[in-house]
Parts: sequence; C-alpha cells; structure tokens
Amino acid sequence: METLTYLLPQVWFGILALFLFLYVMLDGFDLGVGILSLTSSTEERRSILMTSLSNIWDANETWLVLMGGGLFGAFPLAYSTILNALHVPIFIMLFGLIFRAVAFEFREQANRKFFWNFAFGMGSFLAALGQGFALGGVLKGIQVDRAGHFIGTSWDWLSVPSIIVALTLIQGYVLIGSTYLIWKTEGELQKTHYKTATIAAVTTLIGAAIVTVITPIFYESARTRLFSQPLVYLFALIPLLGILLIWQLLKSLNQKKERMPFIWTILIFLLTFIGLGMVVFPYIIPTKITIYQAAADPSSLVIMIIFIGALIPVMLFYNLYQYVVFRGKITTGNYGEAE
Repeated sequence: METLTYLLPQVWFGILALFLFLYVMLDGFDLGVGILSLTSSTEERRSILMTSLSNIWDANETWLVLMGGGLFGAFPLAYSTILNALHVPIFIMLFGLIFRAVAFEFREQANRKFFWNFAFGMGSFLAALGQGFALGGVLKGIQVDRAGHFIGTSWDWLSVPSIIVALTLIQGYVLIGSTYLIWKTEGELQKTHYKTATIAAVTTLIGAAIVTVITPIFYESARTRLFSQPLVYLFALIPLLGILLIWQLLKSLNQKKERMPFIWTILIFLLTFIGLGMVVFPYIIPTKITIYQAAADPSSLVIMIIFIGALIPVMLFYNLYQYVVFRGKITTGNYGEAE
C-alpha cells in the first residue's frame, strides 16, 4: 500500500503532464492561427485561416477538459487552491475560449463578418494571455496555509515575470500557428507565414532566454533547484538543446520546407515541457504542496486510471484520424466547398 501511495501520484502527474502538453501543442496552433487572423489583409485570407481549423479545433480543446477533470479527481486540494488563486487569469482564458467559439459559429452566418472576425482573433489572444498569466502565477508560487488552502490575494499572480511568461507563450502560439499554416496553405499566404514564423521564432527565443534568466533571480525555490548538484548539468543542457532546435527551425524556414518547421516547433514545445516538469516536480503547487500531499485516496486514483487508460487511446486515435482525413491544403477552391 505504501508503494501505491508513492507511485500513483507520480503516474497521475505524468498523465496530467501529457494532457497539458497535448492541449498546448494542439490548441496552441488553434490559438496562434486565431491571433494571426487579426493581421490578415483580406477576408479571403482570413476565411482560409479559419477553414483550416474548422474540422479539428473542437477535439483539440477536449484535452483541456480532460486536464481539468483529471486535476480535480487526482489532486483535489491542488484543484481548489489553484482555482482560488488564479481565478482571474482562468476567467480571462475561459472568456476568450467561449468568445472565439461563439464567433467561429456566428461568423459563418453573418453577412458582415468584421465584428465576428475581430471577436475570434481577440478571443484567441485573451485565451493565450490568460494561460500565460496562469503559468506565470504557478511558477511564482501560491501562498497557502498549513492545510494547503489559498491565503493570498486575487492579484498575486500579476508580476513582471508573469507578464513576460504570458507574452512569451503568446509568441510561442503564434510560432506554432504560423508553422501549421505553412503546412496547410500555399502561394502568397504561405510566403506570409514563412515570415511570421521566422519573426515569432526569434521573439520566442528572446522571451525564453529572458524567462530562463529571471526565473532563478526572482524565485528562490527555482534557484535552489536549478543550481543543485547534479541537476545543474542537466538543466544546462536544456537551453543548449533549445538553441539547436531553434537553429534547425530557422534553417527549415529558410529552406522553405513545409512540414519540418511544424515538427521542429513541436520538439521545442516538448523540450520546454520537460524543463518545466523538472523544475516543478514533485510539487503540484511550487513550492508549497507536493503531489503526495495533494493526491486523492489511492483507490480513487486506481479507478480513475482504469477509465482514463481506456479513454486516452480513443482520444489519440480520434485526433490522429482527423489529421489524416483533413491533411490536405486549404485553398480558395476547397474553402468554397466548405462554405
């Protein structure tokens, strides 16, 4: 029983990390495309961008629902504390997601699409902004009492580092959105997103470098963990790998590759997640509550694993099936058919 008590929280930490990564990767390019739609010069271009998402964006957001449900069931203490501490950025995120969903559907029926176009783009931006603030707030740390209940204020999450994290995440979403559009479009629109991807790659690199430098400066817990032996050598490897991946991404963009920029961007996101996981683990709320303190009863965790274990392959297959079926490029011709 002691082994299960120790092992099950680690398994669920890995499952939630998987859900979060899949959400950020898949819905990340959704949000990036939505933000990029604000810069589209014509209605035809904007329609192609939105059509590229029409058959996949609903399923992409399912991973966020699984993430929330899994956190509630596996780590109920962390769920309640995080929602209390970060209710403002979470509200911003949910408002943005709802706003863009409504705009997506209403735009199809509207004769004058300007408002719904703007609503879709701003909803995407607000959702990304809220997620960035939430991530920054978690990395900063949440004030809790001995029982693990939130005792801070509604604006503890707002700080200079959290603003930088939010802006960097937005740039990351624009990057993955641009590389997705390179894959899905052609002609002048594709050329445009080669440029936006290059700019976003550079700005994301700058933002990531700033976050890497300021994290140990502002956060004592992260500084202690980052410079502890022997983890310091492993942490030093991650920025080097990140620079290598960015270089490969820029090289593929310069060579006008179509699929490789998207793949390199996914690897950059994966490397970032590995680094964040190493900094945070074994805390579910850095550096106050560990996964062992916040975990639900072992019997509950086992039952949830049985159901989630059956659901994950179904969801992965469904996502993969969508991308295989709708793998072609979006052009003016098939946009007309979609309409």
